[in-house]
Amino acid sequence: MGNIIRSKRFWLVAPAVVYIGFFMAVPLLQMAYVSMLERGDYGGVNWGVFSMDAYISFIFERDLMDNLVVNTDYLQIFARSFGLSAMTTVFALLLGFPTAFYISTQPQSRRNFLIFLATIPFWTNILVRNYAWMLLLRNGGLIDGALNWMGIETGGLDVLYTPYAVSIGLTYTYLPFMVLPIYASLEKLDHRLVEAAFDLGADKRRAMSRVILPLAAPGIAAGCILVFIPCLGAYVTPELLGGGKFMMIANLIGSQFGAARNWPLGAGLGFVLLALVLISMMVYSLKFKSLPEESR
Repeated sequence: MGNIIRSKRFWLVAPAVVYIGFFMAVPLLQMAYVSMLERGDYGGVNWGVFSMDAYISFIFERDLMDNLVVNTDYLQIFARSFGLSAMTTVFALLLGFPTAFYISTQPQSRRNFLIFLATIPFWTNILVRNYAWMLLLRNGGLIDGALNWMGIETGGLDVLYTPYAVSIGLTYTYLPFMVLPIYASLEKLDHRLVEAAFDLGADKRRAMSRVILPLAAPGIAAGCILVFIPCLGAYVTPELLGGGKFMMIANLIGSQFGAARNWPLGAGLGFVLLALVLISMMVYSLKFKSLPEESR
């Protein structure tokens, strides 16, 4: 009987496994193959001619004497992308946790409406959202005009095409990914534990730090992962709100497949990004693995 049940379960997941295997594994294998080929003289690749230049050029380049020297250009772009993604994750957490906590304290009838409001950004195309932020953040835009109307002289709001504009756009885009996991953790919170903390003499700050935050830690960890990883691969927001001045990893990869016509390097950079994301997820998962047990 058990074998029959396991067989039925296998056939239930088989279509999803085949779909994911074909549309994810096959393209990844093809990109891995392209990353180990030699670049063509006029772009593209020389099929069948293997070379590791794509991975070597990530750190090194050849000088006029054909010697290998360290090239930090790509490393700077990766460092900038990680830094901006981390900053966006912090901003999303600072906004998302109070929002999720407020929603979790509301009656069930209001919670559904508030969750609906939190997911509204998903209802519009990402291009429309970014163009809207361009109108808001530009010099003489709506925010600049509102500040001047209130008597706050800005001297021209110089935010657009800066890292701050990119971070604002990314935070707005991925904020729901922070709110929903934290809300899912806080919704299961046993409020009797908070009441017990107050009965034992804890103030609001101590109850928050010793009871609520540890119990919400799994949701916080999930939210940080769901925000940080998409930010690393963001393309449209840095391109529009950054004005092409602040290239991130996805923009670098896109330029290699486009204007530079260096397919092996583009594929190699994609795999470097994939490896760094997997390492980040593993480290983050190990760090938060014991939190649910500690919070019981």
